[in-house]
Amino acid sequence: SLTPAGSHLYARAATLLRDAEELELSATSGGEELAGPLVVGCYLTAAPTILPVLLGGFTAEHPRVQLDFVEGTQDEMQDRLFAGELDLAGVYDMDLRPGLGPVLLYEIPAYALLPGDHRLAGRDEVPLAELAAEPMILLDAPPSSHHTLSLFQDAGVAPRIRYRTTDFELTRSLVGRGAGYSVLVQRPAVDATYEGLPVVARPIAPAVKPVAVRMIWPEAIRPTVRARAMVAYAAAAVRDVRNTPGRRPA
Repeated sequence: SLTPAGSHLYARAATLLRDAEELELSATSGGEELAGPLVVGCYLTAAPTILPVLLGGFTAEHPRVQLDFVEGTQDEMQDRLFAGELDLAGVYDMDLRPGLGPVLLYEIPAYALLPGDHRLAGRDEVPLAELAAEPMILLDAPPSSHHTLSLFQDAGVAPRIRYRTTDFELTRSLVGRGAGYSVLVQRPAVDATYEGLPVVARPIAPAVKPVAVRMIWPEAIRPTVRARAMVAYAAAAVRDVRNTPGRRPA
């Protein structure tokens, strides 16, 4: 184990080596074009919304950047950031550890996902109290599950959990089959499951506080020029695509 002095020296040495690498890459490109590796992590359920936008648009603007990505849980993304394995990560603004710099990408409220023929499918909004007695499919992938259960707690009711899954699309498929309802945050553009069965997304009543999705990085490590460019690009591009579904970023 490193002593406090050793830990300080290690962090200082890592910073110097990182700066030397950046200087070499800058010299190679003549300082005019971004070049080099960039690894972006993303929380599992947010990945389909965030990563395709970044991989397509940022790579087109900066073809010499070797952009790669990693998916995982919220804890895994933070562990890998602090270990220096990731430059950036897209996560929910929940259960974040100290020492992380965040930039807001977008905000989105949770909603109730119902089978197409559910008795409440025709409602404009759905109170959690009217769903609590029915079987629920819980997306059991923290912090999503923590957030979902906190919504029921705030509403003063307890859900009757029938199934627990760790997969977003499996959750939607079970709802489509009529096995129960679910409460989710990310919302695909198409209200149908893999099997083509209809599902209905309805706002929760009373309205719940939106969940923030942020891009984060360790504050103790100076982001590379590539990482800073990605943060600026992501903040504009992801929000733009979410506001205009089906539109590719310019």
